[in-house]
Amino acid sequence: MPTTTAPSIAAHLGSGVHLLPQTRQLRALHTVIRNQEVRRDAFVHASERIMRMLIEAALDLLPYERREVTTPVGAAYEGLRLSSPVCGVSVVRAGESMEGQLRAVCPGIRIGKILMQRDKQTKQPRLYYTSLPADVADGHVLLLEPMLATGGTALATIQLLLDKGVAEENIVFVNLITVPEGIATFCRKYPKVQIVTSAIEQRLNENAYMIPGIGDFGDRFFGTDIGLR
Repeated sequence: MPTTTAPSIAAHLGSGVHLLPQTRQLRALHTVIRNQEVRRDAFVHASERIMRMLIEAALDLLPYERREVTTPVGAAYEGLRLSSPVCGVSVVRAGESMEGQLRAVCPGIRIGKILMQRDKQTKQPRLYYTSLPADVADGHVLLLEPMLATGGTALATIQLLLDKGVAEENIVFVNLITVPEGIATFCRKYPKVQIVTSAIEQRLNENAYMIPGIGDFGDRFFGTDIGLR
């Protein structure tokens, strides 16, 4: 439930929750995407730069194994490679905005889709559509969803993946922006899921809007918000 006082999340930071380094560059990008008067092309460009950072950080949480290769000068290099299969799963429709950056970093990666929305009558998350790789349970999953507010839809999505056989510790939730309320709820329910995010807001207001917030990310990214051109 939204509150006026956000819960403490200090215990989760650095363990289950990984916040991107709050560099000046990242703050400048957030300044662009939070501006209500920004043009859509600038919004998309800045968003995708942040998404690339998030994808790179998420991949760093996955397991790697040693791999030796020979360099062009004939020397041995002790390197690494991913030791587990990886796929992406986007939460339709805002999560689809993150697919391009995932494919840019991991060409050929398979991406499943889940459409989970809040039912207007029951107020509970309702599954409308799912299409996942047949072997989704055999490796790690990067779950793509830009917003984590109250956490209801995200929790239902994680449960669906668990029901499909995905191990909880094999899920990395790649998230653009969240709030302490969502983190507290999420980590209490699924403590083994890793969250990678670029911003943790102050709190939710009485209408469950993030403060200071970013608006409806999906509408702004895909141009269905009439406020952007």
